[in-house]
Amino acid sequence: MDDDGRSPTGSGPVLDEDVALELLAYLVTAARTQVDEAAEYGPLRLLTAAKRLGAAIAPRASAATAAFVGGPLAAVPELAVPRDDRAEYVAGLDELCRALAGHLTAHFGREAP
Repeated sequence: MDDDGRSPTGSGPVLDEDVALELLAYLVTAARTQVDEAAEYGPLRLLTAAKRLGAAIAPRASAATAAFVGGPLAAVPELAVPRDDRAEYVAGLDELCRALAGHLTAHFGREAP
């Protein structure tokens, strides 16, 4: 463990059961709510869950993961829905996916044999 309590490699548990159950409850109830909501709220619910997960894991994650969570993921507006400018919204999601792909490549590439 580093001085800040993080695992230097990012390995090891980053969620406790209470936090995991809170996220699970959000996902299940969001699925139910989505049945009665407009389709554009689906991505909003998923991004909200991603931000909650990010906030929960950041304190115990590697520095690189904490940086991703505090950077590109945190930059997503809380109420981002594709109503006004769909192309801009999709471009923002594409950029977030590229940033995540870059982080995952670096993270898992480090552990490759």
